[in-house]
Amino acid sequence: MSDPTNPHIENRTTPQWALYQRENFWKPNEGQTPQFNTEQIPASSKPEPKNDSAKAAGPFQALSRSSKVHRNNIPLRYYASSNAGMSNTHLANRQAFYRHRIIPNQLVDTNNRDTTTTIFDHKVSAPIGFAPIGINKIYHPSGESAVAKVAGELKLPYCLSTAGSTPIETVGKENGPGSPRFYQLYMPHDDELTLSLLTRAWDSGFDVLILTTDTWQLGWRHDDVASSNYAFYRGFGADLGLSDPVFRKRCEEDGFDPDVDVVRASSKWIDSIWHGRAWSWEKIPWLMEQWKRISGGRPFVIKGIQSVMDAEKCVDLGVDGIVVSNHAGRQVDGAIASLDALEEIADAVDDRIYIMYDSGVRGASDVVKALALGAKFVFVGRLWIWGLSIMGEDGVRHVMKSLLADLDILMGVAGFNSVKDFSFTILDSGLKSYNLLPEKAL
Repeated sequence: MSDPTNPHIENRTTPQWALYQRENFWKPNEGQTPQFNTEQIPASSKPEPKNDSAKAAGPFQALSRSSKVHRNNIPLRYYASSNAGMSNTHLANRQAFYRHRIIPNQLVDTNNRDTTTTIFDHKVSAPIGFAPIGINKIYHPSGESAVAKVAGELKLPYCLSTAGSTPIETVGKENGPGSPRFYQLYMPHDDELTLSLLTRAWDSGFDVLILTTDTWQLGWRHDDVASSNYAFYRGFGADLGLSDPVFRKRCEEDGFDPDVDVVRASSKWIDSIWHGRAWSWEKIPWLMEQWKRISGGRPFVIKGIQSVMDAEKCVDLGVDGIVVSNHAGRQVDGAIASLDALEEIADAVDDRIYIMYDSGVRGASDVVKALALGAKFVFVGRLWIWGLSIMGEDGVRHVMKSLLADLDILMGVAGFNSVKDFSFTILDSGLKSYNLLPEKAL
């Protein structure tokens, strides 16, 4: 139990995140209860059957009992949990974490342990960031603004998606002055629009550009297709486009007012950045050059890297960083587990490029394993989306403070004083196998 009078707290360079555990244990004494159980994200991340009473405590069942499930006629329970195809890539992501085991150290003085790290010249409170996720307002009316606000409070990097449902400028203000924030680009097939988005992002304090390369079109997600679950075709979630002067000009050139025919505008927006038109490596030098020009040389990152060959291409092109990610299993079914990809990529490119990771992270031990296998930073997504869905801003804060407390406590009891202590030597890793978790019944 964390003691708030512990004299070492004053000597630590980061907050005593572990005190959040005590805070929740103490709540009954003040007539309160913890907000919700942060462990209850299903391992498969598929919606539980409505008639399965044994899983009634799961988060998506909680969502199905709330008024938020069909906000704006969008079944958010499906969108929050959907994966590509049969969800085999998502399952592989979790299995990959399971085959690595942390080796604790004993009798190490961890009283002054430090969770901080540095990412692209930003000192942050932990090696954990908010992954870019679109259309946050389908989960809660506060949308991206609430998430960015919490990220700023916790001094963790926030990444805004091009598919976000809140204007860039608004999100920047909510994130707060001086907070590290990155902009994730789905690159339009309209260079003028691309440059407008990059300029708006830079002017709003987003100083790292992350290009996502695995989503020229959405993967086949059975539940979403079966329920026609697509917010943009309902006239919802295109706020980055509707607030962009170049995009509004394009709508006017097509002969309609985007403020009047919102469904048409929203559909045009998403069709201009996704839906089957792929870019190639030949476009990367131009985009990188434009971002460097606009930002004065700030970092350019590519997200979605899964092969050593592609990682090497990024190094050769002078890309500043990569995010090893399979989009949490939402794009290519039957693909390599992202953690397995990380292990091979880190071994190949090592310190020649800044390596980040996302996909499948559910707790602090997953963060530690990714860092030990070569990532320098880890992004999480579904965790905070779940919190946003349940309790808005308070839910995001609860999930992320819980994750930070989990990391702080793990370091304290497993004998790690710094995130620099996480290397492959702290892991006992089994051979690659895909029978480590129960397979789905098909």
